[in-house]
Amino acid sequence: MHSLQTILAGLVVFGIVVFVHEFGHYIAARWRGVQVDVFSIGFGPALTSWKDKAGTSWQLSLFPLGGYVKMRGFENRSDAPVEEGDENAFNRKSVLSRAIITVAGPVFNFILTILLFVILFSCFGRPEIRSDISTLAAGGAAEKAGLMLGDKIQKLDGHQILNVGDLQAQIAAHPGETVHLGIVRHDQIQDVPVTLERFEQAGHTVGRLGVGFTLTRAAPLPIYKAVPAAFAKTWQICKQVVETLWQIITGQRSARQLSGTIGIVQMSGQAVDYGLASSLAFIAMLSANLGLFNLFPVPMLDGGHLLFYACEAVRGRPLSEKIQGYALQVGLLLVGALFIFSTFNDLSGFGFFHRLFSHGG
Repeated sequence: MHSLQTILAGLVVFGIVVFVHEFGHYIAARWRGVQVDVFSIGFGPALTSWKDKAGTSWQLSLFPLGGYVKMRGFENRSDAPVEEGDENAFNRKSVLSRAIITVAGPVFNFILTILLFVILFSCFGRPEIRSDISTLAAGGAAEKAGLMLGDKIQKLDGHQILNVGDLQAQIAAHPGETVHLGIVRHDQIQDVPVTLERFEQAGHTVGRLGVGFTLTRAAPLPIYKAVPAAFAKTWQICKQVVETLWQIITGQRSARQLSGTIGIVQMSGQAVDYGLASSLAFIAMLSANLGLFNLFPVPMLDGGHLLFYACEAVRGRPLSEKIQGYALQVGLLLVGALFIFSTFNDLSGFGFFHRLFSHGG
């Protein structure tokens, strides 16, 4: 029952972030005079739907892992023949209008992130978790390796950790493996090998170090301080995401840290279990991640379309249909490969799947 509640809570959290992203596209399309035919949360057959006065069909679909806005003329090239009634079609609008509609999704994600952090900082204060070890689990991996209270963890396998959340993610990705922690103890830097525990968490096998970290929570901030702090936090999240992806691409850290939709839904549900503040913080971080990911210049993503529009603005005409077709195929392969790989990461930590992937059945 608890697992079902976690999944449902995760789907709600994921649905909120996707809704805000697609709502950004919807609002911008209405502003720029584009007819929106369908606004769907989820994919597949519609479970329920209704049509508003503007002619948009709002629907909740069978598979609630994502969503989309279907705009009239979005699939067609901007230089396609004009047909009667096409004045409200996406492909008949200017490059600027199409770019505004496209970028509005990620922008709304960032706006949601900032608003949620403003609420968190002004109502709950600004929590900070330092990488100083404050507790040691008896008989845990850290205690067995000789780690002590007060040790400050700075590196993992020679690479600088970005924050405690980053450290926890890397630890979780290496169940049962031996890692090297770079710590500061009495102003001296030491390298400590630690064999991580294997821990079952909601059916998912993760690594565990067996330590607690120092948590400090400042008093709630007045609104005029919470707003700039929220902007700074959003920028910090985006910067850390880019740094983490670069480290994965360059082989500095394991690609097994990449989570797919299943992992995100599971983490969302776990965040909800910890209470309102945790839920808001997770939604904020997930929204920032989704907004940033969609801005990457990969065809099939918003950033890829923006790249096409930039080329069109410079050249004075769209790229050829052949070039765009090839680019979209490459983008589809990249996004599909990422989806498959991240889903494999998610499934490989679950009981049966972990045994299957680890021992070949």
